[in-house]
Amino acid sequence: MPSPRLLVIEGNSPETLAEHTAVGGTPAHQGYSNLLRELLPGAIVDTAYPGDPAATLPEGESLAGYDGIAITGSSLHIYDGGAVVTRQIDLVRAALATGTPMFGSCWGLQVITAAAGGVVRKNPNGREIGFGRGIRLTEAGRKHPMYVGKFDVFNAPTVHLDEVETLPDGATVLATNAVSSVQSVEFRTNGSVAWAVQYHPEYPLREVTAIVRRIGDRLIEEGFFKDTADIKIFSDDLDTLDRDPDCKRLSWRHGISKNVLDKKLRTSEVANWIEFQVLPTRGKRGRG
Repeated sequence: MPSPRLLVIEGNSPETLAEHTAVGGTPAHQGYSNLLRELLPGAIVDTAYPGDPAATLPEGESLAGYDGIAITGSSLHIYDGGAVVTRQIDLVRAALATGTPMFGSCWGLQVITAAAGGVVRKNPNGREIGFGRGIRLTEAGRKHPMYVGKFDVFNAPTVHLDEVETLPDGATVLATNAVSSVQSVEFRTNGSVAWAVQYHPEYPLREVTAIVRRIGDRLIEEGFFKDTADIKIFSDDLDTLDRDPDCKRLSWRHGISKNVLDKKLRTSEVANWIEFQVLPTRGKRGRG
């Protein structure tokens, strides 16, 4: 029996990836790939780089050969347009035409929305950074397999400036909060099913701190931090909590709950996607 094959679509440009690793972060595709291999041992995980204009991208039958496709976050904005954005939308639209299960985090939700005919905008409520607070499942979300084992109300690692303004046909909102009314969606389009979230279940705390360090100047301008010293305190606290999730002092100080600190709970949306979408579709295709 062939090994499961998964594809991770890296949403960032090479420049952003270099900036992120320079502040101690892990490239988004690498972190996602590591999680997928952990959740599905033996899986072969490839990466596509549509944010790199020089990269060759998979097409048609190649995309259909995967058992699942995951899309990372990105520093890009759908409404900025340009070739680097259009390449990603076109790739995701082609993937949706194959019937291969898809999962998107943050930018992944936004690019699936655009590929399926919806609209993404800059969030009028401003940036959501660090943790999405009070994310609440809708009635549809409480019944949805993506949220098996999840609390009805939870927090999650997040960083985004944009949000879904208009959903395409065939989309169902599964979770919402006070900052963004669309926190997760199931898309049914062109014979495909995609699950996507506005937050980052794949992020450990150290990735949140890397992003805060990378875009720190913007966060100071937006009023999230007083100065670089303030950023350092926050980042050091979260790095410590990443190494020691049982540190009550820091989890209490920052209001970080078990939803985030327990890796199994934090990543359950991705695990459920594998269990309820990837493996059943793989079986129907006669691959396992």
